[in-house]
Amino acid sequence: MHQAVISGTGLFTPAYSISNEELVESFNTYVRTFNAEHAEAIARGEVEALSESSVAFIEKASGIKSRFVVDKAGILDPARMIPRIPERSNDEWGILCEMAVAAAREALARAGRTPADIDGVIVACSNLQRAYPAVAIEVQAALGIQGWGYDMNVACSSATFGLQAACNAIQVGQAKAILLVDPEICTGHLNFRDRDSHFIFGDAATAVIIERADLATSAHCFDIVSTKLLTQFSNNIRNNFGFLNRAAEEGPGTDDKLFVQEGRKVFKDVCPMVAELIGAHLQENALEVNDVQRFWLHQANLNMNLLIVRKLLGRDATLEEAPVILDTYANTSSAGSVIALHKYQDDLPKGALGVLSSFGAGYSIGSVILRKR
Repeated sequence: MHQAVISGTGLFTPAYSISNEELVESFNTYVRTFNAEHAEAIARGEVEALSESSVAFIEKASGIKSRFVVDKAGILDPARMIPRIPERSNDEWGILCEMAVAAAREALARAGRTPADIDGVIVACSNLQRAYPAVAIEVQAALGIQGWGYDMNVACSSATFGLQAACNAIQVGQAKAILLVDPEICTGHLNFRDRDSHFIFGDAATAVIIERADLATSAHCFDIVSTKLLTQFSNNIRNNFGFLNRAAEEGPGTDDKLFVQEGRKVFKDVCPMVAELIGAHLQENALEVNDVQRFWLHQANLNMNLLIVRKLLGRDATLEEAPVILDTYANTSSAGSVIALHKYQDDLPKGALGVLSSFGAGYSIGSVILRKR
């Protein structure tokens, strides 16, 4: 069995950012227009009036202050409120491929590797552009990697599940080095006209190089000590968009073909599950929670992260112990925990322990114990 390490990470950040103030102005303009156009029906009780949003509500509910997006104008247009992403021809690299390649190049540089060193590509994300061909094979072609590639989707936990798959392949000798990429255009499946969720998501892409420890030369290496995964079926986070929609006799509908969730139920269910999984994972590896110097948690909601670490440590964590990036990136699904790892790793001393954890729809939860080399 070979020891697997993370030898490099990369990040692609879109050029545009939307502040809470901008998002609220657009949303409230839409609400006022809707209420005015349906005033008579609202007065008769036939239509429910929409409520405005506010910056204070968003920040209290989530801790999010802004988000990066691939398109700003389309989202902020009250008459549209959908990002404008032109469809590309089949002869052009897709937008997910383009984002993944940008993140991958940084990860390769940090790992001291070139595409010639990579044996396989895994694209692990919650928002795949198409059913086939696999985006991973497209990324492989765009980078000139000889080998194999496949896509996987475990919603917001895709990165940790992908890490376990890559780690397993390295350990048993199926590959010497693997590129894992998590390109997420979350704004494409977000209903910007839903007050309870219009502020949640942003766009980004991350990349991770996983390779054999005895071959790694990077100064940014982490041993993958152990991985642990858990899934438990729940409808509390769901998106029913898919190719079978067109085959439904009643028509495709719209209400559940974008992101929908029961936020309070998710909070209540998931926080204890994540804390229990991480705690058990550490115990299985003869490690104490207090041995962990950094928790790179899924960046979905600040209140969730604060509660999870509080359950683990028995106290509030410092920003150094549990860094936050969702204030500026918002929820980027599978990319969030990796963004935190990418931005908050170089200060850790040799031997420092960290836990990379994700949680989301499924429910799906992943825990990866890392040790700085």
